[in-house]
Amino acid sequence: MTNASNETTDATEGVTASTPDRTERDTAGGEASSTERVRRKVREGTVVSNGMDKTAVVSVVERVRHQKYNKFVLQTKKLYAHDESNDVNVGDKVRVMETRPLSKTKRWRVVEVLERAK
Repeated sequence: MTNASNETTDATEGVTASTPDRTERDTAGGEASSTERVRRKVREGTVVSNGMDKTAVVSVVERVRHQKYNKFVLQTKKLYAHDESNDVNVGDKVRVMETRPLSKTKRWRVVEVLERAK
C-alpha cells in the first residue's frame, strides 16, 4: 500500500498533507484498545534444561545479518519458559509465547510440544 492514496491536496494553498490510516479503535478514544490484546511474540526452540519445578530453559537459535560484514551468523538465546504440567524433557522441540513476568527471569510460557526427544 502506498501513501499516495492517503494524500490530500489543499486547492487554495497547493500544500499536500499526508494522513495515516486510521481504524475504528484509533478513533474510538482508546476505549476498544484496552480490550484488544497486542500480538505476542512466538518462538520455537529446543529444551536444554528442565531441572526446575514448572520451568524449562529453551534455546532459541536465529539467523541475523552481521551489521558490518553482512554475513549471517547464528545467535542463540536461552529463554526461561513456564511449563505448568512439567511434561517437557530435554531435547524436545517446543513453541513458546511471550507472557507477563512470572518471576525475575521467566517471561515466556510453553504453548505446545512440536516434537518429542528420541
